[in-house]
Amino acid sequence: MSPALVPLPVVVPLLGAALTLILANRPRLQRSVSVLGLLVTLVVAVVLLVEAYRHGPLVVQVGGWPAPVGIVLVADQLAALMLVVSAAVTLCVLLYSIGQGRGETSESAPVNIYHPTYLVLTAGVTNAFLAGDLFNLFVGFEILLAASFVLITLGGTEVRIRTGSTYVVVSIISSMIFLTAVGLVYAATGTLNMAQLAGRLDALPDGVRLMLQLMLLLAFGIKAAVFPVSAWLPDSYPTAPAPVTAVFAGLLTKVGVYAIIRTETLLFPGGELANLLMVVAGLSMVVGILGAVAQSDMKRIFSFTLVSHIGYMIFGVALSTVAGLTGAIFYVVHHITIQTTLFLVAGLVEERAGSTDLRRLGGLARVTPLLAVLFFVPAMNLAGIPPFSGFLGKLGLLQAGVAAGGTLPGVLVGAGTLTSLLTLYAASRVWNIAFWRAPRLAVAGRPARLPNLMVGATAALVALGVGLTLAAGPLFRVTADAATDLRARTPYVRAVLPAEAR
Repeated sequence: MSPALVPLPVVVPLLGAALTLILANRPRLQRSVSVLGLLVTLVVAVVLLVEAYRHGPLVVQVGGWPAPVGIVLVADQLAALMLVVSAAVTLCVLLYSIGQGRGETSESAPVNIYHPTYLVLTAGVTNAFLAGDLFNLFVGFEILLAASFVLITLGGTEVRIRTGSTYVVVSIISSMIFLTAVGLVYAATGTLNMAQLAGRLDALPDGVRLMLQLMLLLAFGIKAAVFPVSAWLPDSYPTAPAPVTAVFAGLLTKVGVYAIIRTETLLFPGGELANLLMVVAGLSMVVGILGAVAQSDMKRIFSFTLVSHIGYMIFGVALSTVAGLTGAIFYVVHHITIQTTLFLVAGLVEERAGSTDLRRLGGLARVTPLLAVLFFVPAMNLAGIPPFSGFLGKLGLLQAGVAAGGTLPGVLVGAGTLTSLLTLYAASRVWNIAFWRAPRLAVAGRPARLPNLMVGATAALVALGVGLTLAAGPLFRVTADAATDLRARTPYVRAVLPAEAR
């Protein structure tokens, strides 16, 4: 297959954003262009994943400039898998937002702002996944962040501006740290191409190498919302519109996790900071889930569980083994899908009952049984109830921790088990209060019918989450192959660089 398809997941959303801006006064055409653009992106991503699995990494030298001089886009199995799940999620969230009338109500920004911005966000995410050099990875982050600044403050309400300001400030700080690290990496090695850095960073003095690794980890850790740099997330996400919160929770933090996986395996192999990462992972799990248990609002509960479950992924990276990376990548795919679904369900609850505050909810299972099903399935999946993909992903990670041996991995296995139990408690609490107890007047007085497109998009993601369980065998084979290539490094390096440049 021609590698010319590799740039399309970036180019198609950007072209769609330009076209939707031109069609500002034609909302129906604007929506059609947005949906078509994300459908094309999804199809291309699936093709790239199949080809990367069969033939190895696909590489495009942008503008014909060969690496390491020019910009390189690389679709290996990890990047292609992230493209597939992100395209599927962004498509479903877009359909949900169209069903909600996002951009057409007085509460939100005009359509000609929402659709172009959403597509630019998608382009930033895909560019980050495909980036073959650190500066282009930085550009990908900045594209998605610039779009997210607009989306998180949609409507311009006082609460959204205030919490959005926190998000903007934290994002700018992390970007400054990242850019500083990029400059120092270039000063120390003379290159930013990640395939070339894989060799040159090994030759640096240990102190310099460690400083660069810590700076990149700090920048990506803030973006991924790992403890102790996660306090901004539970206050920023819940106030945004439901589809915006859903795509932020599902994808944006995972771009940070992806960057950690990529740099820790390709640029800094060997696990020098494994103990630090394990401590961070354990604290993220426990502190995040304790925060979730203490909340009384569905969106805040889901925001804290988001922080908590990032810890599972960091745990897999910290193990620095093929089994650990396999579990981490599988769990990233699972969590993107499930966390997005739960925030969409929270939006449906708000649409049906007028609130996501548990103190004002009750009886939703009786008055809207379908909504109860849409919550129950992903909630149990997140909690890790067998045989769902959440259970399989956690089991893979815990088995990898047991196989690694040692005190810290053993403590993390215990922390992971405790976190799973407390997640089940938090999910059961939401179910018992919001869905099972007697109906409240606030619920009974609301319109009984939810928009079909919103329900359909949410149901599609619920089905995708169940599909991850049914396809767990093939998916684990793909993630295991991706993890093996990440540990080896050579498939990536050989695909990007000619022999004389390594």
